[in-house]
Amino acid sequence: MNFKVISRNVGFALLTSAFFMFLSILVSLANGNDSALAALSISFVITFMVGFFPFIFVRNSDNITLKDGFMIIVLSWSLSFIFGMLPYVLWGGPFSVINAFFESVSGYTTTGATILENVEALPNSLLFWRSSTHFIGGLGVVVFLLLIIPSSSPVRLRLTNLEISSLSREGYRSRANKTVIIYSSVYFGLAVTSFLSYWVAGMSAFDAINHAFSVCATGGFSTRNLSIGAYNSSVINAVTIVFMFLCSVHFGTLFMTVVTRSLKPLNSPVFKYYVSTVVVACLVVSFTLRIGDSGLGLGGALEQGIFHTLSFVSTTGFAIGDNNLWPAFANVVMLFLGLQCGMAGSTVGGIKADRLYLLFKSISQQVKHVLHPSSVNQIHVRNHIIRIEEVFPHILFIGLYMLLLCLSTALTVLSGMDGNNALYASVSCLSNVGPAIGDMGTLGNFNGITAMSKFILCLDMFVGRLEIYPVLAVVIMVFRIGKR
Repeated sequence: MNFKVISRNVGFALLTSAFFMFLSILVSLANGNDSALAALSISFVITFMVGFFPFIFVRNSDNITLKDGFMIIVLSWSLSFIFGMLPYVLWGGPFSVINAFFESVSGYTTTGATILENVEALPNSLLFWRSSTHFIGGLGVVVFLLLIIPSSSPVRLRLTNLEISSLSREGYRSRANKTVIIYSSVYFGLAVTSFLSYWVAGMSAFDAINHAFSVCATGGFSTRNLSIGAYNSSVINAVTIVFMFLCSVHFGTLFMTVVTRSLKPLNSPVFKYYVSTVVVACLVVSFTLRIGDSGLGLGGALEQGIFHTLSFVSTTGFAIGDNNLWPAFANVVMLFLGLQCGMAGSTVGGIKADRLYLLFKSISQQVKHVLHPSSVNQIHVRNHIIRIEEVFPHILFIGLYMLLLCLSTALTVLSGMDGNNALYASVSCLSNVGPAIGDMGTLGNFNGITAMSKFILCLDMFVGRLEIYPVLAVVIMVFRIGKR
């Protein structure tokens, strides 16, 4: 591995964080030098110096291998977590080292789980930094690096495929550099549009930009203790629902729909499957809330059912109600949504609808083969035949995901959590959803769990955001280097 090239590219990721720290400093100055000014200033200087250091001694190089690319990905995220926690640690308050690390990991991985019991006690500049980690993580350190890595590098296309599923790109094919530009353009477009929509709907400009950062990254950090519910506005709820859905759809699909001014890109079988699961879940949850003991009328049940279904399936984690008051069945539906989540090629986490769609197609094909052994059964996605070697990595990913979920649940139980909370918290963090059940529900927080549980859930968030394979690749590379 070329460690000089790796350090230079990781430096770009740290400089990105430093840039948003600088913006947070400006927010502090605009608010009369609030209490986080010193913490943000020190953090900015440290992060900028470390990020800029490789550019002084390392020459630019186009020679980036696949192994270098994997290492760049893992180190960029890991170091972003560490330097991103500096403003929290230096500010103090509820931010012990483990709490600051948890908040930083949750921000960059766009999970949205928090240890804060009183979000509104934070100064505006720290709230802005907190939302900025969502914005950085949503676009992905990987994508920021792909904007820098030379287009001639053979690793660029392979790294792009870590973020964008080939199954989702049906009917959407372009060179890797165009893919990154399209992905980034859609992301920034959604951020600007959501900001303007929130502002027009009645939010202050500061709240609007913070919530725009969160919703386009499907993160969930809010400037209010009661999240979106604090505004008590059906218009703001509706705006949030629309953008939670849009940001959970493959960005290539959104791009092609806008550019071609046609609904044909929405004819994708994966998109149809995803919309079907969302619609069915919305109806089931709303009906369950209406007939349960939640005390909601028909309108309130529909609004909460639709809002929270989109919040969970998009992994955004915003809330307008307390899911602790829900019937158990509604939370079971949310558990499934937290496993599946939205489409690949968006900012969501989880297994993703693409893989589950392919799993169900594979099961159907296998059942047909059992019933008719002599027949030729193939997996068809529209007019394309999916080969078994293309299916296998996705099925294996689901198996690895469930294995990690079981391991995480067992470890969090050993660290002091009860079984139900451990399961829901593990799903929430491994899928980057945010809220769980109980004290860690939609209006709760993760402050009350043990330090070991927080660390385990941080690992879940990290592995979930990087989608397992890159982390395994780097672990194997490090293990091999250690054996030499």
